[in-house]
Amino acid sequence: MAEHTSSSITIEAAPADVMGVIADFARYPEWTGEVKEAEVLSTDDQGRAEQVRLVLDAGAIKDDHVLAYTWTGRNEVSWSLVKSQMLRSLDGTYALTPVAGGERTEVTYRLAVDVKIPLLGMIKRKAEKVIIDRALAGLKKRVESAPKA
Repeated sequence: MAEHTSSSITIEAAPADVMGVIADFARYPEWTGEVKEAEVLSTDDQGRAEQVRLVLDAGAIKDDHVLAYTWTGRNEVSWSLVKSQMLRSLDGTYALTPVAGGERTEVTYRLAVDVKIPLLGMIKRKAEKVIIDRALAGLKKRVESAPKA
């Protein structure tokens, strides 16, 4: 990933529980404000999403795009843009690190976005930061409010 923005948050759940929410694309519209539709287009031999179509409505930015996902072990997933109406590129990663004996998880989200319309680098980084912070807060709320198995 080239220039990117990143942030981390600690979630009161095991990494497997956090990754379970991240990997459940069908439920993204329930907990992410910007994702209005999510459709898994293809899966790997382990049943994990390889390509996902997402319809976003983030106020000024509305887009219908497809992302390709790469799963690294059980604690990391990365994605890159396959096609989009508004974006030139979108690369991201969720990296999960067990904390406190595995009962808590530090989630680091890295994101680099390039839109087809010109934007100053400072404005683009600010937009990435807003996207990351909202996503991490939504993920934390979703995971921590889920019934424990």
